[in-house]
Amino acid sequence: MPQNIITKSPLAALGYGFIKDTYLPKGKDEYYLRNKQNRNGITYRQLTAYEIEMLVRNGNTSDNWNHLLVSDAFNPELVKNCKFFGLVRIGKLEPLCLSFSDLQTPVGLYNSTIISCDFGDNVVINNVEYLSHYIIGNEVIIVNVNELVTTNHAKFGNGIVKEGEPEDVRIWMEICNENTGRRVMPFNGMLPGDAFLWSRFKNDNALQEKFKAFTEARFDNKRGYYGKIGNRTVIKNCKIIKDVWVGTDAYFKGANKLKNLTVNSGEEGQTQIGEGCEIVNGIIGFGCRIFYGVKAVRFIMASHSQLKYGARLINSYLGNNATISCCEVLNSLIFPAHEQHHNNSFLCAALVMGQSNIAAGATIGSNHNSRGADGEIIMGRGFWPGLCVSLKHNSRFASFTILAKGDYPAELDIPFPFSLVSNDVHNDRLNIMPGYWFLYNMYALARNAWKCVDRDKRTERIQHLEYDYLAPDTINEMFHTLRLLEINTGYAYYKAHHPKKNITQEEALTTGKQLLHGDPKLVNQLEITIEGVENGKRKTILSKVMQAYTLFTDLIYYYGITQLLQLLKQQKAASLESFIAALPAKAVRTNWVNVGGQLILAEDLQQLKDKIKANKIKSWDEVHDYYTTLGNKYPQQKMNHALASLAEITGKSLRKIDKHGFNNLLNTVIATQEWITKAIYDSRAKDYNNPFRKMVYENMAEMNEVVGKLENNSFIKQQLASLEEFKKEVAGIRKTFKLKTP
Repeated sequence: MPQNIITKSPLAALGYGFIKDTYLPKGKDEYYLRNKQNRNGITYRQLTAYEIEMLVRNGNTSDNWNHLLVSDAFNPELVKNCKFFGLVRIGKLEPLCLSFSDLQTPVGLYNSTIISCDFGDNVVINNVEYLSHYIIGNEVIIVNVNELVTTNHAKFGNGIVKEGEPEDVRIWMEICNENTGRRVMPFNGMLPGDAFLWSRFKNDNALQEKFKAFTEARFDNKRGYYGKIGNRTVIKNCKIIKDVWVGTDAYFKGANKLKNLTVNSGEEGQTQIGEGCEIVNGIIGFGCRIFYGVKAVRFIMASHSQLKYGARLINSYLGNNATISCCEVLNSLIFPAHEQHHNNSFLCAALVMGQSNIAAGATIGSNHNSRGADGEIIMGRGFWPGLCVSLKHNSRFASFTILAKGDYPAELDIPFPFSLVSNDVHNDRLNIMPGYWFLYNMYALARNAWKCVDRDKRTERIQHLEYDYLAPDTINEMFHTLRLLEINTGYAYYKAHHPKKNITQEEALTTGKQLLHGDPKLVNQLEITIEGVENGKRKTILSKVMQAYTLFTDLIYYYGITQLLQLLKQQKAASLESFIAALPAKAVRTNWVNVGGQLILAEDLQQLKDKIKANKIKSWDEVHDYYTTLGNKYPQQKMNHALASLAEITGKSLRKIDKHGFNNLLNTVIATQEWITKAIYDSRAKDYNNPFRKMVYENMAEMNEVVGKLENNSFIKQQLASLEEFKKEVAGIRKTFKLKTP
């Protein structure tokens, strides 16, 4: 029995019947959607007898010359060796040469088979073997393409179903979990927050149905939409391009296969796709770069993200301003500002909350601890696994966790932010150092926050992305860490000094707090362990607990005081007394959720879900408006959270602060700012003082020439200048309120 079904139809039918009669609305012809899509404003007319004669003389053919329409500025001399079928409309053709980069080519249509297409002014179509059902803009260059075609059921990467199609053709994006349970329907304009909301709350069927309805309502399910290629787009030396919608100013060169895609490009950012790429079923945002053998299937790339050097991105959402090179990413939802650029790293079934960096050899999600599909890993923002780290599903990590090289044998649940986690194979234990980043790598931590802001190229900033390492999410994690350190320090004390005594958690908490506040020497002598962070029987040791406890306390103070000073600057209070009196009498620290890189109050997130289910928010556009509204409120909400945090860490109402207490707060914030600035400098200076770093250079002069002088480091100079400016502001406050200068 034949496997390839070859159908036959009359030659005269080629180029016609794009929309079958079954799907044509009453009184409409097959061009009704095409005419709605074509907005170039060109008035087309039929050919003159002379123009037909000239076209024939130039080796062109048509099934019906009456169906070849042109503008008044059409030049038949610039159309040669083309075969036309169906209704073809051609704009202005002038004797010009279009140049782009190193490519120069004359305006006109040459050596191509063209079926039912519209062309804008001064296009170049040369050696396109099969061009079918496209609307092409002005000054577009398309040369050396095997196939450029649109089908009547094209969806351009969106997760929708056209009239008459079965449900099983719908494209789903199976993010966060390999078992498809968190799948979402991709759509053009999907933000990281949308993907997060849809992939979570899967037990809320009413909410899930609303998300599906929002997506389907964004698109027309009618058959017969043409592909579009925007003005000034350049496509050269590509093989197969099928059902691809392309914006303006895009650049494709040497791609093997592009199918079922929306490629956004234009003033918001030029998108480029390069050699050897095979990209299917996806949405590509503005300003994206995809080069050198990339394979991407069932995916979304948010704006200004990059795939390079053989990267594989499958069933995944890649957030804004992110880069993936050389490696493989499957079934993942990645928030903005992600870096992963080594040939042998692997990321699977993960929720990565941004500002992350996956190192070489990292295997995030090996599926050797389950008889079924992988579970999932949740990584707070700033996640950084070191070289050759191997993790098991399910695992969860607090913000800014760094993992030392190692094969971690069991699932992990790390609640400590800014911590270093290491697998101590020799002693058969897990080590956790809370606060590692502040102790040893302050330069990288501070620069990461600055870099993410500096590299945010979005022009349409619907979601307010938080990149500061001190923010409501990390501060709440610090509070949780303080409590855990207190409890486990208390347990360690009783285990060492009263091993037979049974104590409650509250007794351990009270004792631990007393020790951490009053007896650092004794705390440093204790072996402090914690249970429930690794799915195994070996010990988990907490190191440098005293330093971490002091650090996190100081940083919460710093976070609260800096926001307090920001409020003081906004209000321009006449006196300190009036400013203090206006502070909230009882501030409550609130819970927050990282929704696609935007921090949202838990109660606001619940309101969003309730409004969606109550039909008060009726579309994705209205969801995006809600993000924008919350983004505008965020500075004030963050300030409220900071004031509540300051009240909680001091243990008293802010309204009870007197002049002396306020002056002490100013002393504290200056001291912490000086410490942060010094830590930034010192952590970078280590690279200059380490003899193993210096040994590859003939002398210090050569080292400075190669890596730059430490004193010329622009980021450090910026931090030093910020410190001096901050000191001047505080001095001004002291002067205004007649406070004592230390």
